[in-house]
Amino acid sequence: MKKAFACSLCHRGILGGMLYIDNSSIIYRTNKLTIDKEYRNLVLPREEIQDISWKRVLFPLMIIHMKDGKKYTLLMYNKRRFNKHYNSSIQV
Repeated sequence: MKKAFACSLCHRGILGGMLYIDNSSIIYRTNKLTIDKEYRNLVLPREEIQDISWKRVLFPLMIIHMKDGKKYTLLMYNKRRFNKHYNSSIQV
């Protein structure tokens, strides 16, 4: 079951969109046409995620570290709810 979260990808500016989690991946989607196709429908498979860390500025920043060395920073609006659903979807 997919869960949706309002967020913004921090890539050459702040890109508003939605983040979806399911049992196999984290998916970021935006409808902005001015960015690369890679970032419009960004699929991050769980087996390729090395770590997720958090920082706090005004809103929580989630940093997803991939095994290939890439990292994606997202501005999350509900860290507690995300962690709850992300951790419970791992156990399924």
